[in-house]
Amino acid sequence: ELANYPTPDKIALTKELERLTLGMDSRVRVEESNYDDGWGEVAVSTTTGIRESGRGNSCYVSVSTLADDAEETQTGFGYSVGDSPKEFDLTRAAREAAERATRLLGASKPPSKRTTVVLDPFVTSQFLGVLSSTLNGENVAKGRSLFADRLGDTVADPRITLVDDPTNPLAYTATDIDGEGLAARRNVLIEGGVLKKFVQSSYSARRMSTSSTGNATRGGFASTPGVGCLAMQLVPGTKTQTELIADVDDGVLIQMVSGLHSGVNPISGDFSTGASGMLIRNGALGEPVREFTIASTLQKMLLDIVAIGGDVDWLPSRAAGLSLVIRDVTMSGQ
Repeated sequence: ELANYPTPDKIALTKELERLTLGMDSRVRVEESNYDDGWGEVAVSTTTGIRESGRGNSCYVSVSTLADDAEETQTGFGYSVGDSPKEFDLTRAAREAAERATRLLGASKPPSKRTTVVLDPFVTSQFLGVLSSTLNGENVAKGRSLFADRLGDTVADPRITLVDDPTNPLAYTATDIDGEGLAARRNVLIEGGVLKKFVQSSYSARRMSTSSTGNATRGGFASTPGVGCLAMQLVPGTKTQTELIADVDDGVLIQMVSGLHSGVNPISGDFSTGASGMLIRNGALGEPVREFTIASTLQKMLLDIVAIGGDVDWLPSRAAGLSLVIRDVTMSGQ
């Protein structure tokens, strides 16, 4: 279907997304509205007898916004993902893009303190992307992971079950086979807070005297296989983000982070990242805040999770997002 989807229809989608976004709030401008898709078939043939092939396709729309108030400007974004343009929710993408920008108008630096944070699904997805490198068998074998020699240990709150499941058709990166032609599969990496497994290619598995988990990655037919998570997801809870916030007396909703990947040490787990969002007071959103950092360690963050949302958000990446509540995070502002 995507291969035959007309270019004029793609353009019409982006124009409609722009129109909807502009209609959400008079203070909003659209910086850009995008459509992106990809489809193809991969075949793998090896001298060891593997003869496999698989097909995949995915698409998404996104919109970037600017909200103006006097001399102040804030940014926002929204997106919608699907196997087909028929699955897009343009209204939701437009609403999120407008809200993300407008609710940060008037933001100031918050006071420095240790506090409870609620991670927006987009932010959770970014943290999972960082966490994926620590669950990579190749990195573990090289001693570049904080989880080396910790299989079977409790590494997260018992509420946490983390899977890598490229067989889930909802995943943006869903696939039938990995980069070596082995069947893709659902791998449980952390179950009930206990570290169960690392993702492996055939090569990394041999180094660790185990078997492949079907997680070989490949940039193209001419490249050699690597290893990595393909479609990560936390098993969700049941509460909406609003319900999670209602349970927080004093905290902050983290709407966006910056420089996360460069601000994490994969061996020690230490991280510090710039952030913006909304203060939480007595279970409700308060004033907007920006130009502050949040810091902790990946190990402590996983153990300090106190609630998991049911608001699974499939993103154009290798990790789905949902809202997370984490206690005792250092917030540094003024």
